[in-house]
Amino acid sequence: MMRPGTAAAALLGAWSCVAAAQVHEVPAELWDRPRTASAIAAEESVRRPVLALIAQPESRLVIHHAAGQEPQLLAEELRSWLGALAIDPRRIVLRSDLAAGASLRLEVTP
Repeated sequence: MMRPGTAAAALLGAWSCVAAAQVHEVPAELWDRPRTASAIAAEESVRRPVLALIAQPESRLVIHHAAGQEPQLLAEELRSWLGALAIDPRRIVLRSDLAAGASLRLEVTP
């Protein structure tokens, strides 16, 4: 049996881990194979910022990508997958601000 307050402390500890890591790089390997909703949801670099987004109702998820058609298509595909996984697409912003060849980055902003 847990002592009173232990569960709350564990929950706050888990929340602080999620809230502290706000920028995540999506590995290029994610795009090297067919994608499924379960594969996207299981990807740690996607899952963690999505959990932070859900925990912060006023926040936005920024998908940073490099300029060019292919990086933009990857960012749009990721936004579509997140929408299919019940993340409100109005909370997702695409931003073309990375150097050429950079992997997508996910950032939770207030």
